[in-house]
Amino acid sequence: MEPSGSEMPRPGTYTCDIYVPYPCERCEYMCNMLKTHMRTHTGERPYACDICKYKFTTSSDLMIHIRTHTGEKPFVCDICEHRCRSSSHLKKHMRTHTAERPYTCDICEYKSRSSSDLKIHMRTHTGEKPFPCEGCEYRCSRSDVLKIHMRTHTGEKPFACERCEYKFTTSSDLKNHMRTHTGEKPYACDICEYRFTTSSDLKTHMRIHTGEKPFACDICEYRCRSSK
Repeated sequence: MEPSGSEMPRPGTYTCDIYVPYPCERCEYMCNMLKTHMRTHTGERPYACDICKYKFTTSSDLMIHIRTHTGEKPFVCDICEHRCRSSSHLKKHMRTHTAERPYTCDICEYKSRSSSDLKIHMRTHTGEKPFPCEGCEYRCSRSDVLKIHMRTHTGEKPFACERCEYKFTTSSDLKNHMRTHTGEKPYACDICEYRFTTSSDLKTHMRIHTGEKPFACDICEYRCRSSK
């Protein structure tokens, strides 16, 4: 017996007994939360953070974001003490223990732990750079890279050395700097005994052995191993 019109589930909903997927009119996507999906087309972000300017398409995304302000990390790894703001972040973290990389690139052999990492990787093939700087013509493929770039305009250096007065725009720069205090040189040459504090210094050094000089002068024929 067919259900009457009044008994039919409304688009974008489901009953307790039956899962009813509804097709999007703009793409081939099918889901039971059609109203939420449509915001990917309209750009609507009705859920706003009271603390900062961020807005979100779903209330659950807002809730996860709020934890960046409160510091709350309710999801705990059973293997180590790592804590996360969301169950999806914990799921991604667990793959560091299992080495699982279920997301595969169709173009190369790259595999990733999350669909978001794969999406970012795909931009290395497409050349897509969807994050533009408002202060200059710079564009990049990742929002976190744009955030770091913006510090070249603002002068912000949030990573401070505890031993001296140096400050840095990135945590990796601070990590490299700390080796000037500790003397640590974790990057070793396979051919000779030289060791280095950064992988970039090792890469430059290796060109002594290979003879590679990729940096050319625009005025004369001089070539060199580094851009410095």
